[in-house]
Amino acid sequence: MRKTLLIIDDEKDLSAMLKQYFELKDYNVMLAENGISGIEKAAKQPDLILLDINMPDVDGLEVCRRIREYVTCPILFLTARIEDQDKLDGFSAGGDDYIVKPFSVSELGARVAAHLRREDRSGQAPHRLLLDNYFMIDYTTHQVSNSGEVIPLTPKEYEIIELLSTHPGQLFSKDRIFDHIWKMDSDADSNTAMEHISRLRAKLAAAGCKPYIQTVWGVGYKWVK
Repeated sequence: MRKTLLIIDDEKDLSAMLKQYFELKDYNVMLAENGISGIEKAAKQPDLILLDINMPDVDGLEVCRRIREYVTCPILFLTARIEDQDKLDGFSAGGDDYIVKPFSVSELGARVAAHLRREDRSGQAPHRLLLDNYFMIDYTTHQVSNSGEVIPLTPKEYEIIELLSTHPGQLFSKDRIFDHIWKMDSDADSNTAMEHISRLRAKLAAAGCKPYIQTVWGVGYKWVK
């Protein structure tokens, strides 16, 4: 099945060039020339979004924050900003990658393909994940064990470990984790996600597990092997 890309960028010439390139690569391509249009078209659930940061009405960071409420696909920022803090801001907003302009179109195409392959693999998650011959996550029974001993987790703690472990290496901000796990629970906020992760990591450490959940300071968390 052909994948659909959404390109949100106010540079019309660049958008037209990227549309032509990706259509030659057999993608469906939607274009949005500003943030408001991008937010509307993101509701069509594309497979991947290329998002410019510097736009006149609603900038890309704000667009990303808004659409992360209902979009789970990879979001790749396209921008001329090169400072480390800009990158941290992009990841914190819910972005998955950061491509600095000017860029090689072929490299961009390779990154897009890599993110889509990763999404396809995560959508076909195994029934079980075994790490280091001792640590196991059973996605069918929702149990986590180390050396054969089941680690008692709350339902939310298990959902966090499932989310992170099925997206290894991908950064998740506390807000994005909260959006995935708690969704419409109005009695909680994003700090709740931090508290649950803290307790989860303490339980894993007490069970003798390696630190699979890594903190990326100022950004969020990721699963490492």
